[in-house]
Amino acid sequence: MTEKTPAVERRKVLRVIAGAVAAACGATALRLFGGSAKAAIRPADAPPPAIPGYDWTKHRWAFGVDATRCIGCLSCVAACKNENSVPRDTHHFRTWVERYAYLNGSDEPVVDSQSEPDALSTSPGNPTYPYRFPDRYGDQVVDKAFFVPKLCNHCSNPPCVQVCPVGATFRTKDGVVLIDQDYCIGCRYCVQACPYGARTFNEAMGVTDKCTWCYHRITKGLKPACVEVCPAGARVFGDLNDPQSDISVFLRENRVNVLKPEMGTHPNVYYVGIDRSVR
Repeated sequence: MTEKTPAVERRKVLRVIAGAVAAACGATALRLFGGSAKAAIRPADAPPPAIPGYDWTKHRWAFGVDATRCIGCLSCVAACKNENSVPRDTHHFRTWVERYAYLNGSDEPVVDSQSEPDALSTSPGNPTYPYRFPDRYGDQVVDKAFFVPKLCNHCSNPPCVQVCPVGATFRTKDGVVLIDQDYCIGCRYCVQACPYGARTFNEAMGVTDKCTWCYHRITKGLKPACVEVCPAGARVFGDLNDPQSDISVFLRENRVNVLKPEMGTHPNVYYVGIDRSVR
């Protein structure tokens, strides 16, 4: 029998300790935050989702936003809610649109975002555009205004994955950050860790929720619902492994920015037409 070296033994011990710490964190979160009884830890090497005909090692998905094209119609928000069963109120979103308005004489914009309770209102009589921005500025002079679609940035270095105590949040080999809600215990650590405010908590289900780039669609060759319905072509999606995909062409033909590059998250949502006020 081969004698085990101290280094090998040390690695084995560290693996055991790491597993115990993760389990303890999950149990602690369960007690502190009133999560469900799910305390199992999702294996880091869990097999890929069973999607016939799809190989997640052959794709590298990314998203583009052209803010100069967005008209603030919010059809993307409605499509996302319909496609992904997101609560239809004005407080839960997988994707949303922010309005930036520079009022006369001000160097800083007023921002209408989903994080504010009165930033959006519903329009039940208009089934095509059921959400809208209210007229909040009255007779004030607006020097400049624009709209910025927001969503999960599907970071290459996602902090939400790092803080999840049970591995429910994970990054796939094709670059999409997902939540396995069978493992989510509702601790909301990931909600706090996301620097983009891209996660919400579903009180009815007791789990966190976020944009998945409509993973159930893109793995079947379809576009995300928000991209599909955008009447202005402000949203772009595709496979970076395909040089002729919409996103590859978008990145070649535009000078793009990402949100909060200083965070080191390496986002995979690329913007055109935003200024320094957009964070």
